[in-house]
Amino acid sequence: MARLPKLLRRPKNALLRRPKNALSWWYNDVSDDENRASGRIRRISVTDRLLKHPGRLSIVYFGVLIVVVTALLMMPFATRSGHSTSFPVAFFTAVSALSTCGIQVVNTSAYWSMFAQVIILISIQLGGLGVMTFASMIALGVSRRLKVSQMMLTANELGTSKFSEIRGVIAVVLTTTAITEAITFTLLLPELLRVNDGDPGRTLWQAMFYAVSAYNNTGFTPDTSGLHVTNVGVGLPILISAFIGTLGFPVVLNVVQCARHKLSPKRWTLHTKLTLVTTAILVGVSLLWFLLVEWHNPDLFPSNDLSMKLRRSAVAAVMPRSAGFDISWVPGVSDVSKVFMSALMFIGAGSSSTAGGIRVTTFAVIILICRAAFTGHRDVTAFHRRIPRRIQMTAISVTMSCFSLVAVGSMALMFVTDCGFGDAIFETCSAFSLGGYSAGVVSAGNPASMFILAAAMIVGRLGPMTIAYAISRPMAPEPIRYPQESVIVG
Repeated sequence: MARLPKLLRRPKNALLRRPKNALSWWYNDVSDDENRASGRIRRISVTDRLLKHPGRLSIVYFGVLIVVVTALLMMPFATRSGHSTSFPVAFFTAVSALSTCGIQVVNTSAYWSMFAQVIILISIQLGGLGVMTFASMIALGVSRRLKVSQMMLTANELGTSKFSEIRGVIAVVLTTTAITEAITFTLLLPELLRVNDGDPGRTLWQAMFYAVSAYNNTGFTPDTSGLHVTNVGVGLPILISAFIGTLGFPVVLNVVQCARHKLSPKRWTLHTKLTLVTTAILVGVSLLWFLLVEWHNPDLFPSNDLSMKLRRSAVAAVMPRSAGFDISWVPGVSDVSKVFMSALMFIGAGSSSTAGGIRVTTFAVIILICRAAFTGHRDVTAFHRRIPRRIQMTAISVTMSCFSLVAVGSMALMFVTDCGFGDAIFETCSAFSLGGYSAGVVSAGNPASMFILAAAMIVGRLGPMTIAYAISRPMAPEPIRYPQESVIVG
């Protein structure tokens, strides 16, 4: 009898037996079946279990940081008065800092001691670099290499499709963050030194705090006055840094690479083009909106000076989608402007950026899908490129899940605070998109409202895709494909 091929000489039922996880051959270096076939029994440690599921690792990492920061902020020496902070206030502040949202229920400079402000600043930096970026660094340090599943989710987070580039991209992310914050810090020093009457210690601290907070799009400020929008030397560097932070690491990396190789903007990736064009449109529309609708609003425009109105309208156009600096004028805007700002915050900033929301590329894909449907085209295209169907379905799924979250959060906020729908939707969109603005609905005296917004911040920081990855399992291929039949919609 002829020798059987090597493939057919495997253990009995080896070809028919499938692992409990249908795609474990892709997510693990060695499958359970291969371990059993070779007679090797390896005890799986807690670390190995977490590394198999990078989405869960991100949640664990983020959860541990929340617990640690909350505990530190509850210490008596974390406040200027020397009294312990209540758990709801400490927890909300920790989540707000780590998620880079920036909504505050207590004044940062007046309530927290220098120790607590340093903890808040470190939390902002850790949150801004991205949960998955640090989770990947943990995996590198523990296992000296990235597993395939870790690389998949990290590639999606950082906007690269080549696994071999991920380690380099992580290095570029850290380098870009350091360079941008260092430049912002340097530009802020001269004017802040003048504002602080030559106090070098206070100037250095404020410059560093503003540099980190601006690039990471967080509304925390080291002083009671907030963003000095009337001071060009302070407001302009912060505004530019915050805007760069909203673009996202993939866009900044792509633009820098093309500029270094002297390539024209035509060679930019489709993601970069969609992000920049959509961002420019949103900023332009927002600028016109505040100039036209709020022109006579003394809270936003305290003087009739044209240059001052242009500067303050630019801040109002850029900041709501990302950072909540200078929130003093927000309660004074009209209800229709609050609804408009809620829509901007829901859209958010660029993918893999320090801000949140459904992201501008998701919004752009939704608009492109509508355009294709109304014009009778089968393909969804942009800049002479066809967008894959998988991306279209992801955009729709993310938008609907996020919209559901905001709707439920708004209704819950109305239930516990008796606020109006406009303020509730504004507050929830700000928390989910990590915008940092507040209409005054949440307060330290209402713990339920703080927990509701904290939940929205956590989901906004981790992202619905990461949470879906963490709680789901790979699906087995469908054995039967049913016939197609139309339904009536609309």
